[in-house]
Amino acid sequence: MRIDDSAATIAGMLTSVVGTDRAGSITITPCGAVGEVTGSGYLVKTPRAKVLVDFGLFQGRPGAEQANASLSPVDPKALDAVVVTHAHLDHIGRLPILAAAGYHGPIYATPATAELATIMLEDAAKVQEQDAERENRHRQPGGIRQELPPVKPLYGMDEIALLPPLCRTLKLEERREIAPGVNIRFFEAGHILGSASVEMTIEAGSSSKTIVFSGDIGQRGSPILNDPVLPERADLIILESTYGDRDHRSQADSVREFQGVLKSAVWEKRRVLVPAFAVGRTQAILYHIAAAVREQIIPQFPTYLDSPLGAKATTLYVHHQELYDREAAHLARTKRLEEHLRNLRVLATSAQSKELNDSWEPCVIIAGSGMADGGRIVHHLKHGLWRKNVSVILPGFMAQGTLGRRLADGAAKVYIFGDEIPVRATIHTIGGFSAHAGQSELVGWLAKAMEQSAKLSVVLTHGEDPQREALAVKIRERYSVEALRPIPGDVISL
Repeated sequence: MRIDDSAATIAGMLTSVVGTDRAGSITITPCGAVGEVTGSGYLVKTPRAKVLVDFGLFQGRPGAEQANASLSPVDPKALDAVVVTHAHLDHIGRLPILAAAGYHGPIYATPATAELATIMLEDAAKVQEQDAERENRHRQPGGIRQELPPVKPLYGMDEIALLPPLCRTLKLEERREIAPGVNIRFFEAGHILGSASVEMTIEAGSSSKTIVFSGDIGQRGSPILNDPVLPERADLIILESTYGDRDHRSQADSVREFQGVLKSAVWEKRRVLVPAFAVGRTQAILYHIAAAVREQIIPQFPTYLDSPLGAKATTLYVHHQELYDREAAHLARTKRLEEHLRNLRVLATSAQSKELNDSWEPCVIIAGSGMADGGRIVHHLKHGLWRKNVSVILPGFMAQGTLGRRLADGAAKVYIFGDEIPVRATIHTIGGFSAHAGQSELVGWLAKAMEQSAKLSVVLTHGEDPQREALAVKIRERYSVEALRPIPGDVISL
């Protein structure tokens, strides 16, 4: 079937799978992440149960605040269970609102995801509170937005405290019934610590249907974690498409470029700023810095982890070495990672962070958030972008509307906290460090299931439309299957 850019043609292509919520059917309603990469969530309805897979924040796009405050299409009190693929905020960020609105059922996650989710959400609440305080200063009498009413954080610690008692852990490859007629199995996604894809088997009368939710798929050969496991069979696969339009540079090339930036910074006495997600990206960056020291590419160099959340997440990585790949497990056992990160300093307080901003010391600063749309990295960018002796490394995907995306697109100036900042720093985009698989790996991830399931349907989510369209073309070329691309409001029916 020919694929066209028009919404009408796409809607027509979807009619075989997307329809109304019919009695007796199995339906999946996306709660976000269709045509974008944030707000992941899927409401699964069966004749006997209602299950929610992920419920994440919308980030970086117009209307995000309003979308985050809405629970639609989810009725918290009607849910039987919630399943979480991993602990990034675009997959878990609305769970506190769900619990506050009356959800009291179980939340299933891997042990590492359960631990990470708590610290991720606590940090998110703190950032929201700080952002609200900053915005409300502008809304006070005499402020630049004094005509607007005060804003409130999306949620706080009281709402987050509702979640841990609901959490039920499930190890990788363990199978469990989580709702009447609904069984799940987590399997390795290779994205961040504890991340999993979900195989969901639903009993429907005398037969059953299997739906696989990819979650976020990591790159093969990435440091620390094991490679993603391929699904073996399914009737329907819901596949992420963040990088559906391209492959990353090889890991080896990306590491060489990263090490080259570090080497130049050491000898030219430059400062290197790295926006990094606290979970996954931060640990990978530290791993590569340690490798550069071990391989004598750079000497021990002042390195600052300016992220309380990143420090907590790194501690959890240390506690979950059962999830490491062979090389990382060996380095951890022999203490070589610690040896080659002797100059690493963790900054716990905002005062320490501000002190670092006032310094001109050559160093590496790793701070959140990963897309530079909040957190301490924004302050470092405000104090550093106008300096010519600063390098900024963008080590992954930057969503539309984020500060990171504007820098990646070559903006000559940006606005930070209302101030115009000229961009004189050198910007390096190193996509090979992404925690997401590229196009070829996403297509290959389907291979086993395609061999086993003659009538397998594929739905592409968690990607902007150009990325989804490009991935759909590649899937059609390899498997002769039309990958479906729902739009907001669509209901996927089995």
